[in-house]
Amino acid sequence: MNDNQHRKRLRIGTRESLLARWQAEWVAAQLRDLGCEVALVPIRTRGDADQRGPIGTLDSQGVFTKELQRALLDDEIDLAVHSLKDLPTDEVAGLQLAAVPERGPVADALVCREARCLDELPQGAIVGTGSLRRRAQLLLCRPDLRVEDIRGNVDTRLRKLDQGRYDAIVLAEAGLTRLGLDSRISETLPLAVMLPAVGQGALGIETRAEPDAVATLGALDHSPTRAAVAAERSMLAALRGGCLAPIGALGSVRRDRLTLQGRVVHPLGARAIDVSLSAPLDEVVGLGQRVADALRAEGADELIRLGRTPSP
Repeated sequence: MNDNQHRKRLRIGTRESLLARWQAEWVAAQLRDLGCEVALVPIRTRGDADQRGPIGTLDSQGVFTKELQRALLDDEIDLAVHSLKDLPTDEVAGLQLAAVPERGPVADALVCREARCLDELPQGAIVGTGSLRRRAQLLLCRPDLRVEDIRGNVDTRLRKLDQGRYDAIVLAEAGLTRLGLDSRISETLPLAVMLPAVGQGALGIETRAEPDAVATLGALDHSPTRAAVAAERSMLAALRGGCLAPIGALGSVRRDRLTLQGRVVHPLGARAIDVSLSAPLDEVVGLGQRVADALRAEGADELIRLGRTPSP
């Protein structure tokens, strides 16, 4: 890193939620260890500002990321810290995903008021989630459940649970862990029950496509995590499903190979399609496309289309 990089104060754009600020502060700490000066710049996104109804009714990809990307392009910030599962797969001209740090926990967690696990929830229990992917997989496993929408940050959702509006809610294990709320987890849902969202548990650090910025942030990149999420995002892009579709994926690296599991679920839990394939680490993008092709051959397009159709 040259002297100019040491002297420059890097402006880190972040959403205002407790979890987003934790993630941005974590990145800031890593950069300070590299000798950088940093400052956080809170930015309010459309997904944070508009809390009316299910997130899918906002009818747009990138509801938690577009304002951060706009601030990058307008030179209001130097880098943006995203939850990678929120970042659309479409590239934005002039921007680059400069680093993907080592991934945190990937699973989804069930947080209950009284029950200890999914199997102990009573018949017809009300479970809150804002994710069609989670809703579909819950109904696949427990069609008797009443799965209802919930919006808000982690602390807001937990408060709604504690107020008795739900019997349980589903949240990302990574978010609860990062906020020191591990004790609230009733059950870490097995991957056979709940395959995570594309990029879940990973952070994406986005910058303008400028060599100095990309070089500085390269020190935070974790190559196995980047390979895994690149395959997952390639699969999602090939399916043209978007971040809100009933699609789960998980890439895992073992030695010099990556295995990618992909799942597409009927939005009401009537059916699921699962595919798992492996490839060398230099073929991860192609692997994602091959998994998508195999899913489509089994009828994934129809399930994704049903997920986009408004409920009657």
